[in-house]
Amino acid sequence: MRSNRILFSSAAFAATILAACQASKPTASTPQPVLMSLGTAQVPASEFAYVYRKNNSAAPDANTRQNVQEYLDLYTNFKLKVLEAEAKGLDTTRAFKAELEGYKQQLAQPYLTEKSVTDQLVREAYDHLQKEVNASHILVRIAPEADPKDTLAAYQKIVALRQRATSGEDFEKVAREASEDPSARENGGRLGYFTALQMVYPFEAAAYKTPVGQVSQPIRTRFGYHVLKVNDMRQAQGEIKVAHLMIRATPGMPKADSVTAKKKVDELYARLKKGENWEKTVAQFSEDAGSAPNGGELPPFGTGRMIPSFEEVAFKLQKPGDLSAPVQTPYGWHIIKLIEKQPLASFEQMEPSLKGKVAKDSRSELNRAAFLKRIKVENKFTEVPLVRDAVLAQADSAMVNGRFKADAYLAKFSAAPAKGSKKNTAVAATTPLFTIGTKAYTVQDFATYVEQHQQPRPNTTPAYAAQLQYDQFADQSLLEYERTNLENKHEDYRMLVREYRDGILLFQLMDEKVWSKAIEDTVGLQKFFAANQAKYQWEPRVQGTLISAASPELLKQAQQQFAKGRYVIKQGLPTSLTFQGGRAVLSKPAVVQLESVVQRMALDSSVSVRVIGQVKTGEKSALAQQRAQRVAEVLKSKRIPANRISVTTAAKPVSAPTAQLEFTTTTLSGLEEMMNAQNPLAVQVQQRAFPKGENKVVDGVPQQPGTHTVQQDGRYHAVIVEKVLPAGPKTLAEARGQATSDYQNYLEQEWIKELRQKYPVKVNEAEVNKLVTK
Repeated sequence: MRSNRILFSSAAFAATILAACQASKPTASTPQPVLMSLGTAQVPASEFAYVYRKNNSAAPDANTRQNVQEYLDLYTNFKLKVLEAEAKGLDTTRAFKAELEGYKQQLAQPYLTEKSVTDQLVREAYDHLQKEVNASHILVRIAPEADPKDTLAAYQKIVALRQRATSGEDFEKVAREASEDPSARENGGRLGYFTALQMVYPFEAAAYKTPVGQVSQPIRTRFGYHVLKVNDMRQAQGEIKVAHLMIRATPGMPKADSVTAKKKVDELYARLKKGENWEKTVAQFSEDAGSAPNGGELPPFGTGRMIPSFEEVAFKLQKPGDLSAPVQTPYGWHIIKLIEKQPLASFEQMEPSLKGKVAKDSRSELNRAAFLKRIKVENKFTEVPLVRDAVLAQADSAMVNGRFKADAYLAKFSAAPAKGSKKNTAVAATTPLFTIGTKAYTVQDFATYVEQHQQPRPNTTPAYAAQLQYDQFADQSLLEYERTNLENKHEDYRMLVREYRDGILLFQLMDEKVWSKAIEDTVGLQKFFAANQAKYQWEPRVQGTLISAASPELLKQAQQQFAKGRYVIKQGLPTSLTFQGGRAVLSKPAVVQLESVVQRMALDSSVSVRVIGQVKTGEKSALAQQRAQRVAEVLKSKRIPANRISVTTAAKPVSAPTAQLEFTTTTLSGLEEMMNAQNPLAVQVQQRAFPKGENKVVDGVPQQPGTHTVQQDGRYHAVIVEKVLPAGPKTLAEARGQATSDYQNYLEQEWIKELRQKYPVKVNEAEVNKLVTK
C-alpha cells in the first residue's frame, strides 16, 4: 500500500521538490556515479541523493526500501517531463530566461551579504532600542563625494567648532552661530529624544557611545561632519496608542480666530471632564478629518515620531482613558486620550522586522563593506597598480561634467606608457586593470562602465572623479563575479536555482499537456466520463428542503412563509412612486426609480411586483386604478412579462397621488432575507438532493416523504422530504469537478507512458541501494 505522503502527482512533486536537478553527463575530470539514464541523458547519483535527503530526512520511514523506491519513481517522472520541455526548446525562449533571471536575482540576495555582520547589527539595533537619547548637534555640510581638499576644510572647521564647545562656550550658542543645519538658528541644535533607526547610523552610533554631558568626536554622515552633545539618556518608553480631538489653530492666523480656537478647545475639555461621550464629541467637533470618524484614534507611535509637544504630553498619561489638558502644536490645539501603552517587544518578536529595517538602513553599508572585503580575498582580487595609475592619470574634465566618451578616452592609450613604469610599458584598451579569479577586467571594461554610469561631479578634480568611478567599478565587478559564481560555491543555491528553472519549464508543459487540455478537450472528457461511469454514482438521496432556525417560533414562521412559496423583498427596491398632480403621469423621480425596478426584474426572473394604486382623498378610485395600470404598462413596455405584474387599488385614502410597490420572489434566499432582517443567523434554508452522510440532520429523520422536525446542536430544524431518490449514475454536469481532476490524472499517466517509451529509463540499482539504510 502506498503511503499517503507519496500519493500525489508528479506535478505536485515538482512544486515541493527542493532541488530538481538537470540531467547532465559526468566529465572526464570529475567522474560521478550515474543514478539512471533517460534515453541518452544521465542523472548523477549525487543529485538524487541530495534531493532525497532534503525532502525525506524527517520522514519516519526515511531510507527504507519502499520510501526510496516511491520517491525515485516520482523523481524519474519529474525528470522525464523536464527532459521533454528541454527537447521542445522551452528553456530557450526569451520569456523563460527573463522569468528565471528574476528568480535568480531574488534567490541570490541572502548569499550576497555578510550574515555575521547582519546578526551583529540587528542585535545592536535592538540594544539601542532599549534606551532613548536626547542630543544636540552642530553640522558642517559636505557632499558625500566631495573633493579631498573640500573634505579636509570641512573637517578642520568642525574640529574648531568642537574646540569652542568643549572649552567653556555654551553648545547651543555655538550651534546657533555656526551650525549649517538651518533649524539650529531656532532650536540651538536640539534634536529632542530619539532611538535606534531614526537617525543615520554613524550619528546614532556616536550618540549611544557618548556619555551624558559630553561632546562627541567629529562624525561623518552623508550630510557632512557633525559633533553632538548628549543631554540625557533614559529607558525606552515603548509605543503608545492615543486618540485626539483637534481644533485647528495654525501659526499666523488672525488673533481673534486663535483666541476663539482656544476658548472652543477649553470648553470641549471641560465637557469631556464632566463625562461627555468621547466618540460623539470627537465626531462632532474634531477638525482632524482623517481620525474624527474613528473616535480620533491615531496609529501607535514611539519616541521621535510625533511633534515633540504632542509626544511629551501623550507619554505622561498613565492609565487608559486618561485625558490631557489642551496641548498646542503647529497644527492646532489637541486633547489627547490614552488608549494603551505597549512596552518594547522581545528580541525574538522583533528580529524579523529589524532585519528588514537594518537592510534598508545606512548601517547596511557596514555589511556591504565587510562582504566586499571577504569576497576580494576569496576571489583573489588582484590589481595591476601601474595600469591603474595610468588610467586614473588620463582622466579629464569630461569625467567631472558627465560628458565622458569611452572611445575618446581609450584613444589616449594607443601609445601612452604606464606612469612610473621602468620598462615604459604601453597601456592599451585590452590591458588588464585587475583580475578576479581567472577573469581579467580591462581598461576597455572600465571605460564602458564609466560611460554607462557617469554623473556630473561638480567641484571635484578629474583625478578624484576617476578614483570614485574606479572604486565603484571594482566593487560592482566583484559583486557580479560573485553572483555569477554562486552556483559553483553554494550547493543549496545551485539546487534552488535548478528547482525554479525546472519548475518554470514543467508548469508550461503541464499546462499544455494536462491542465488546460483536460478543461478544453470536452470530447475527450465526455469519452473518459462515459468509460468510467461506474466511478461517478449517487448514493441513495432524499430530495427536499432543510429549514434551520434559532428558535421554535422562528422555525414556525419560516415554515408558514415557505408554504406560501413567495417571499417579500424589503430592501434594494423602491416602495412608492409619485405622480404629477392628480393625473396618471409619473414624476421624474418615479421614472428613474422604475428603471431600477426594470433592471432588477430583468436580471432575476423570480421577482414579481404588485402595484397598488393609492386613492387620493376626494378623488374617484378609478384614478388610482389608472395610475397603477400606468406603472404596469411601463414595466410591460420594458419587456417584463405580464404574469409577473399584478395591479390593485387600496381602499384607504392618502394625501398625495402615489402607487405602492410590493415585491416578492420565489427564491429561498428571499425567505432568508425576510426572516433575517434582525439577525443574519436567525434562519438558514437549503433545498436540494441530500446524499446519505452529507448532512446529519437530514440523515437523522425518516427517509420518506413528509415533514419532520428535530432539535439538534442548539437549533431547530424542519426537514421537508419531497421524494426519495434511488442510487444511480451522475451526469457529467453533476460530476464535472471530480471527472475533470480524474481526466487530468489520466492524461498525465498516459503522457508519462509515452515519455518512458521515448526516453527509456535504466536505473543503477547499486547507487539506489546506497540510500537504503533501514
